[in-house]
Amino acid sequence: MNIDNLPTPLYIAHRGLSARFPENTLAAFAGAADAGAQMIELDVTLTNDRKLVVIHDDTVDRTTNGSGAVRGLTMKTLGQLDAGSWFDPRFKTQRLPTLTQVLDMAKGRLLVNIEIKPEAVDPHSPDDAVERQILALVREKKMVEDVLVSSFDWRVLKKLRRLDPTIAIGLLADVPADDRLFDWIEQVTAFSWHPDYRVLTRVQVEKVHGVGARVFPYAVNGQIDTGGMLAMGVDGMMVDDSRQMTIQ
Repeated sequence: MNIDNLPTPLYIAHRGLSARFPENTLAAFAGAADAGAQMIELDVTLTNDRKLVVIHDDTVDRTTNGSGAVRGLTMKTLGQLDAGSWFDPRFKTQRLPTLTQVLDMAKGRLLVNIEIKPEAVDPHSPDDAVERQILALVREKKMVEDVLVSSFDWRVLKKLRRLDPTIAIGLLADVPADDRLFDWIEQVTAFSWHPDYRVLTRVQVEKVHGVGARVFPYAVNGQIDTGGMLAMGVDGMMVDDSRQMTIQ
């Protein structure tokens, strides 16, 4: 499995298949693999003790039985929360996973799109900065060729590129392609652009392809125009439901 040898179109399970499983849990990622997905997308931020935890929000209130800011809680505390019952009681044993746990589960089975949450980014980039920790872990697991790192904070992606010239980088955006995007694609040698599907047009897809980057739009509130995206020539898309996937 290798990030440079992707099927087209590539269906990326957004936070796991989050329409069918509690998002960003091991159950969601395993379910995505069982459904035939070849890549999963997940969100990473830092805990109070600066560990890499997989969760989308900056608080635990929505997706666990706990409350409070993720940055105010230790990994030990976070790991004890019920991260599944909010979705369905049968997932009551699900916990907030560490990035290590997800990579161990995915290795040899799934490609992984790691999204760095903006609130995890430290402008001073200390030794345990989120981008440094992610890169060190991915290297330790020998998964550099299986990982795509993305973020809405493009500055952290620039730091990551300086640390490693080969790891795949994706630029997340909720606005249409413009000159700034193309400048940043060049700055970080971006592998891909990940736009809100609602802002995408065929012309934008063609322009991004013209500078050598791939286009992976993401679903919003579980919705994405799969047929419309394919008609525009996208390379793949982030979906929440197995019914939105057509496995090639």
